[in-house]
Amino acid sequence: MAQREDTLGVFRVSQSNDWRELSSVHRRCLLEPGSSAPRVPSPVPRVELNLQKSVPNKLICIFIVIAAGFCVLINGCSATHVGVVPSIEFTRIPPAEINRAEKFDIIQGRVTGARPGQQVVLYVKTGDWWVQPSFHQPFTKILADSTWLNSTHLGSHYAAVLVDPEYHPQSTMDTLPDIGGGVAAVAVAEGATSGPTTAANLQFGGYDWRVRNAPSSRGDTPNIYDPSNAWIDAEGALHLRIAKQGDQWTCAEVTLTRSLGYGTYSFVVRDTSQLEPASVFSMYTWDYSGGDQNNREMDIEISRWGDPAAVNAQCEVQPFYVPANVARFDAPAGVLTHSFRWEPGKVVFRTLRGSVNDSHAEVVNEHAFTSGVPLPASETVRIAFYVYGKIYNPAQNDIEVVVEKFEYLP
Repeated sequence: MAQREDTLGVFRVSQSNDWRELSSVHRRCLLEPGSSAPRVPSPVPRVELNLQKSVPNKLICIFIVIAAGFCVLINGCSATHVGVVPSIEFTRIPPAEINRAEKFDIIQGRVTGARPGQQVVLYVKTGDWWVQPSFHQPFTKILADSTWLNSTHLGSHYAAVLVDPEYHPQSTMDTLPDIGGGVAAVAVAEGATSGPTTAANLQFGGYDWRVRNAPSSRGDTPNIYDPSNAWIDAEGALHLRIAKQGDQWTCAEVTLTRSLGYGTYSFVVRDTSQLEPASVFSMYTWDYSGGDQNNREMDIEISRWGDPAAVNAQCEVQPFYVPANVARFDAPAGVLTHSFRWEPGKVVFRTLRGSVNDSHAEVVNEHAFTSGVPLPASETVRIAFYVYGKIYNPAQNDIEVVVEKFEYLP
């Protein structure tokens, strides 16, 4: 009968010339390939505890027995994931386009069997394969529900690559990487030539604008977006409408298909002073890949957020819950020009009376932010009209806003 004293006490094993510390059984609680049951070293010794040392030794030994059992349970449960082959797929494929690679669109998908820390690298094919959305932002995060979402330049084909945390993607390549060497899965798709992602863009202010057709939770409630709620009239003005269809309110949003970066963005908007308290009219920037900079969101918002007595406008940088990041003001009746001048480390918001942005126009509001100002990357400008949901004064009537003009100056 072998006997050995460990730092945790004395263990006697009732099998001749074969003793094992229970802690080593814990460490070797492995799985046989293809088996759902833990493999414990055989033969399994019967352990007798010599408790002559002290009461603390007794408690420590009991703890080890419990820990060993916990190990068996954990390994048994995790065994159900053994053998899952990782995969990646698209759920939204942008349109095919070769000659206009400066345009952006949304690309979405999901993964199966991804391990902690893995990310997605996106590529677009325009001759060679180019990492997306930019060289400086090569990774797309996998969300808690195993989906992923980002923006991409347009091309003839699109690729999504599931990679390990230590993988370093190339910015451009002739052929896509093979599985292995940090690459867990690859999906490739031709650009869409039919379907909702190929719907015609609106031409407004000299730019292409993509019309939203997917739901959104902006406004603290699920909002449905109907492309028919956005249109351009004969005079070239943009109309956005909130309209009731059945028992649901439908909203409108358009997104600039190019990223313009630093500069001055101006919006000439007809009277919004009588909007319902539940409606929100927003002119803002957004970058799906800019999570580390609050999605590069900067906003001009016309809304009373459900309170009829509240002021009806604000400009802000993110995060909005920092009081210094929000400046509230009253937007009067009549045509107004809202603008923001974005430069390194600073963004200046201005609202003027009238439809021209000149030195003689009456200034309604002006506010400069020097903290929380994002750096440019793959952000695009959006104009949205939607319903704010968590209020006691819900939407009552169909309503629209009209943007007469959009202008960008570097």
